[in-house]
Amino acid sequence: MKQKKILTALAGVAYGALTLAAPAQSAELRMSWWGGESRHVATQKAIEACGAKHGHTVKGEFTGFDGYLEKLTTQMAGKTEADIMQVNWPWLPLFSRNGEGFADLRKLSAIDLSNWAESDLEAGSMNGVLQGISVSTTGRVFFFNKTTFDKAGVAIPTTWDELFAATKTIKEKLGEDHYTFNAVKETAQLVVTLAVVQKTGKDLVDPATNRVAWTPEELAAGISFLGQLVEAKVIRSQKEEAADGNVNLFEKPAWSEGKIAGSYEWDSTYSKYADPLKEGQVLVPSAMLKSSDAVTDGVYRKPSMVFSISRNSPNQEAAAQILNCLLNEPEGIDALGTSRGLPASKAAAARLGESGEPEVRAANAIVMAASGPVVSPFNEHPEIRSAFIDTLEEYAYGQISAEDGAEQIIDTVNDVLAKFD
Repeated sequence: MKQKKILTALAGVAYGALTLAAPAQSAELRMSWWGGESRHVATQKAIEACGAKHGHTVKGEFTGFDGYLEKLTTQMAGKTEADIMQVNWPWLPLFSRNGEGFADLRKLSAIDLSNWAESDLEAGSMNGVLQGISVSTTGRVFFFNKTTFDKAGVAIPTTWDELFAATKTIKEKLGEDHYTFNAVKETAQLVVTLAVVQKTGKDLVDPATNRVAWTPEELAAGISFLGQLVEAKVIRSQKEEAADGNVNLFEKPAWSEGKIAGSYEWDSTYSKYADPLKEGQVLVPSAMLKSSDAVTDGVYRKPSMVFSISRNSPNQEAAAQILNCLLNEPEGIDALGTSRGLPASKAAAARLGESGEPEVRAANAIVMAASGPVVSPFNEHPEIRSAFIDTLEEYAYGQISAEDGAEQIIDTVNDVLAKFD
């Protein structure tokens, strides 16, 4: 219901021509963001330092994540948004389906866009217009409990076939209650997505048609692959997970004891999954598992969040100076540190060097090096994610076939995408 209200409010946001950028003079600016205490402190220091450097005053407007979308939606509809905004990447289609919701960052000369890969800029664009600049880049990566694999005398897998083989050996040597992988809810959706992308080289959404790029046969094969993981007891089924109350992986005793020995998680969440492990167990990030006929690694890589500038701001060039300082200049880089993850800006990454957890850096390096198509933010649209997860649950309970499930998902996703034509 909340989502419908948000979408209704967004419909009232006017999409007009961008205001022409004026030369930056001393300006009073506002910047909004969400986060925890450490991010709030770091960002306030950064905007103060960048404001002093460029002769602007920047007022911070910050809160937790809950309620931020609703507040931003109201502000955008009333044209009262801050000059600089932290925006969740999947929200770009909601606020800027035609590329006109925010200022075009390519037209603001103060931002040194050479510090981002073209794929990062493309991911922050709508209708070919750069609407948000990536603050940090995140992606899904494989984590495996090296201790469990070592106990069974098998190497950490590098292919899906090796994972199936390792599962059999681990169960024989350590017990049938051991599983080598985990895939539930959102992770199950992304495993299916990974399987399809690796085979086809295509993201879920075709940017040219704004419709599902996969055929029903291709998606059905991905769903069936999830079924194969369950059948081989590589993972527990959604049915079994539901019977146990759908407990978070990092809260499960089986995870902390190494009886579930792997998962597919965001690179930045290493500590969340490593910290609960019992003493002596070692969790390591691993390269992308691939099938023998894969045409790409299929990495799910995206901006963790973007910074955008209001198209209604009378001080767009001044805002651009602050944004560039936050992400590319020493004053902003030093103050922000890794409060929003490992920076996507080359200048920031070079200045911060080896700061941050080495395992997170290793996981991020895997994500950044892997191949795959540009991921559409529609992958994380609430209605699309719900359609995937609900259908996969029906499949887990034997209520729908992989073929019918694929048709059901594609029909629902296309209905959602049609709203953004």
